[in-house]
Amino acid sequence: MSLTPSSMVPLGTPAPSFSLPDPVEGGVKSLETLKSDKGTVVIFICNHCPFVHHVRPVLLDTVREYGSRGISFIAINANDPVNYPDDAPEKMKEVAKEFDYPFPYLFDASQEIARAYQAACTPDFFVYDGELRLIYRGQFDDSRPGNDLPVSGRDLKDVLDSLLAGKPVNPDQKPSMGCNIKWKE
Repeated sequence: MSLTPSSMVPLGTPAPSFSLPDPVEGGVKSLETLKSDKGTVVIFICNHCPFVHHVRPVLLDTVREYGSRGISFIAINANDPVNYPDDAPEKMKEVAKEFDYPFPYLFDASQEIARAYQAACTPDFFVYDGELRLIYRGQFDDSRPGNDLPVSGRDLKDVLDSLLAGKPVNPDQKPSMGCNIKWKE
């Protein structure tokens, strides 16, 4: 595991379009069919990362809360399944079912979408407004495995509250920290 920060893509960047396979529900899902006119959150996660495990319970509650308010959430796994078989599509389906993921969990086999988003770590959060312009990239909150801070989702929730209220999002944003995306060699 290599502790890696978010790339901190420039705010205002348009969301890269994608169509990716959905190992959980089957078929292919696209950004255009999954996005919301209120806001869309794209999260790069995987199955094995301890940073993802650390935030998962509160993240799932956050997704359910804000999903019911019209925010769309999309999770993408871009890890190399050859060298990290726990992140293979069949394992994605198992994990999504076990934890009752309330969002599509898509697989980026080519890693082209992760590169287009400049995703660097898991978890890595990207929040887009109704026009699919980047308004936030960064951390879920200040909690990390072993730092004894409670997981709250405060940073992400503050952004989503501002977005839903039509208020400006604070541009002072902290990068997420997590496991590096497992790039193919």
